[in-house]
Amino acid sequence: MEYFNVADIYGENVFNDSVMRERLPKKTYQKLKETISEGKELDPETADVVAHEMKEWAIEKGATHYTHWFQPLSGLTAEKHDSFITAPLPTGKVLMSFSGKELIKGEPDASSFPSGGLRATFEARGYTAWDPTSPAFVRQDELGATLCIPTAFCSYTGEALDQKTPLLRSMEAINRESLRLLRLLGNTTSKRVVPSVGAEQEYFIIDRDKYLKRKDLIYTGRTLFGRMPAKGQEMDDHYFGSINERVASFMRDVNLELWKLGVPAKTQHNEVAPCQHELAPIYAQANVAVDNNHLVMETLKRVAHRHNLECLLHEKPFSGVNGSGKHNNWSLVTDDGINLMDPGKEPHDNIRFLLVLCCVLQAVDRHADLLRESAADVGNDHRLGADEAPPAVISVFLGSQLEDILAQLREKGEATHSIGREHMDTGVKTIPDFMKDATDRNRTSPFAFTGNKFEFRMVGSKDSIGEPNVVLNTILAESFSEACDYIEKAKDKDKAIKKLLQKMAKDHERIVFNGNGYSDEWLKEAKKRGLPNITSMVDAIPAITTEKSVALFEKFNVFTRSELMSRAEIEYEQYAKEINIEARAMVNIVAKRIVPCVINAVTEVAGSINEVTAAMPDADISVQKELLSEMSDLLSDTKNSSTRLFELAEEGLSLMHKDAAKAAKFYHDKVTVEMEVLRNAVDSLELLVGKENWPLPSYGDLLFEV
Repeated sequence: MEYFNVADIYGENVFNDSVMRERLPKKTYQKLKETISEGKELDPETADVVAHEMKEWAIEKGATHYTHWFQPLSGLTAEKHDSFITAPLPTGKVLMSFSGKELIKGEPDASSFPSGGLRATFEARGYTAWDPTSPAFVRQDELGATLCIPTAFCSYTGEALDQKTPLLRSMEAINRESLRLLRLLGNTTSKRVVPSVGAEQEYFIIDRDKYLKRKDLIYTGRTLFGRMPAKGQEMDDHYFGSINERVASFMRDVNLELWKLGVPAKTQHNEVAPCQHELAPIYAQANVAVDNNHLVMETLKRVAHRHNLECLLHEKPFSGVNGSGKHNNWSLVTDDGINLMDPGKEPHDNIRFLLVLCCVLQAVDRHADLLRESAADVGNDHRLGADEAPPAVISVFLGSQLEDILAQLREKGEATHSIGREHMDTGVKTIPDFMKDATDRNRTSPFAFTGNKFEFRMVGSKDSIGEPNVVLNTILAESFSEACDYIEKAKDKDKAIKKLLQKMAKDHERIVFNGNGYSDEWLKEAKKRGLPNITSMVDAIPAITTEKSVALFEKFNVFTRSELMSRAEIEYEQYAKEINIEARAMVNIVAKRIVPCVINAVTEVAGSINEVTAAMPDADISVQKELLSEMSDLLSDTKNSSTRLFELAEEGLSLMHKDAAKAAKFYHDKVTVEMEVLRNAVDSLELLVGKENWPLPSYGDLLFEV
């Protein structure tokens, strides 16, 4: 095994600050840094110098092509590769060039990506625009080496067609309003405030040969049929268990790839379900964190293939075991290192923190539906609300210390004390003493305070974290803006802050819940409090087009009304299309694999009955007859359900061309119900047909044979 020093390889394939400082002329470097840190425009001459040095550096890494790497609304990343070569010289040689214009702007086909009606098929032009705040990198894979330039993607008429553009807009909004708040509180030194984000990525790893025998996994990312084996996750023996050697080898290569790309992969471990794992990085600036998370997902998939493994990023690839999520850890940090969400040693006396805390509570309470929608996707419908993921009701966990402080604020607008930290007493003298955290954690909370950040735990494992962070940044910008407006108008600033804290603590206490989010009692209590319980993606989508949401996003220049309408349309289409693919895959698998297999099994049982009867007329064959009857009935149920499902899918498909919202609701209310009926019939047959004859690798094969 090859060993390496992480410090020697970390970021070696990234055009980062140290590379720029070394390779760029001092004046060029300074102008680029001003663009990155202060948002100043980059002049063409500077862009040309940067592009040339970036190209030279990339060629030294073996790069032959460059690509604008962007995040369209398909949920994936996209790229178009161009080589560095120019027209051949008379000598037969070629020049390698890369201009500032090519660095700054690209031109993909906007009509070929989801636009929700913003772009017609004949309106093809779109632009990718360089995001200099996210460093370029060289990706080395089976294609060779490619210079990847993180970019935003917009239409010819300027509408955002990606995740990056609104994220950058929301970052500008939260920066502006955060600085307003800091100035009112006496901070005159901080120049910039950026959201800091860390995304914990969960995923499943299975054997690729078995994966290739499951068309449902290939087409949809999840198993549409399958019964749980005798053992699942009941024994709690997989979580934090020793890592399988084959998987450990895969993880090692994933880390190596990510570290070279400057992705600070930090934590890895087995998750709760068999074959489930987690990878978590150190936090980064929000837009960089979004890019990094896409790199994590792409690297997991790519490296898995080298080990003849398959990485499943679907939120619920296996029914009956825990699905996968992605915890979005979010805070705000100034350019001089102040975390606005750090309570400090005496949080009751930290006015800045208390004001930020109450603004967060107001933002989450006011826009709970919008926050829930930001985590909505088809796969997440299988997780949210189950006893494995946060409930579909948004609430905030603060812990005993902050809940006590909030109670003090409600009473008199100020807090005079904080519940202190205690020593951990293990009862073992040889174990060193250490201080417990001020409060416990709550794994059932969708939005939990965890020391110096908030953890949004609803995001799906395959989703971009772009949308949740757009929402978080914007709703908090609104709360900050309103707080600043109020304080700026007051004659006595201190009294105004005290009154504001008391009002926000009273008005939004309903969003705070420290108990068991999985309990039925909480759902009843949440209903009494007036908190929305949005259980499906289809029901969540309308939140982004309410007048409240449109006013919010337009006020802070994050989305226009037309952009929001288009995104709702895209999400309805996405839901309908994904369920349609799943339904058609079920029908296809049943027709080509399940029915022939069961017919053979029924024929075999019937033949054995005839043989036994002919040889021993008085033999008791009641068990064989009962088995034959049960298999025949289930086969009939399977065939009938498959026919109904096909007809429903066809009906939904015709509806999809007329009204995406109605089609999505039809697929949710009708098609998914019939899919469950068909699955139950097929899964019952799996118990009756011998393993050697069943056409699909079983859950036991997939989950326990890696």
